[in-house]
Amino acid sequence: MTEIHTPRLLLRRWTDDDVVPMADINADPRVMHWIDDGSVRDVEHTADAIEQWEEQWDEEGFGLFAVELLASGELAGFVGLSVPEFLPEVLPAVAISWRLGSPFWGQGYASEAAQATLEFALQDRGLDRVISISRAGDDASENVIRKLGMTLERETTHPVYGYPLRVHAIDLTEFEA
Repeated sequence: MTEIHTPRLLLRRWTDDDVVPMADINADPRVMHWIDDGSVRDVEHTADAIEQWEEQWDEEGFGLFAVELLASGELAGFVGLSVPEFLPEVLPAVAISWRLGSPFWGQGYASEAAQATLEFALQDRGLDRVISISRAGDDASENVIRKLGMTLERETTHPVYGYPLRVHAIDLTEFEA
């Protein structure tokens, strides 16, 4: 089982016990504001998503980690890797992304988890490049992206929702520098 420990977090695979707390995160309009069309998601959708994330782990050897606080055992959300099939113009690519519940914002958890995940991607999984896709105006995500050392590669438009996206990237040589 793939696990990563950071000073404050455990990044791990998903369990059935994660469905309800992740559904609570997905039901928060503030969390979902920058994602897809901004719609909240229910327990059934969340359970289906977690099942798909676990299948991706089995198929790709990487996926979205459940992010758990070491101090309390609470599920804070996810961070991880996926193939951004919704945006064919960047393929082949692996993207890093995150979604944390609003009580966990502003405490550095997203940056801490994303840094560990980027290291996992480039060193443990042998990827030579990782991207991140953010919606223009999502300053919190842009801040995490900057902390990861990623640079703007292109600006584009979401093919379904039509809003502007920013694609950032980092390769192994930049990461190790």
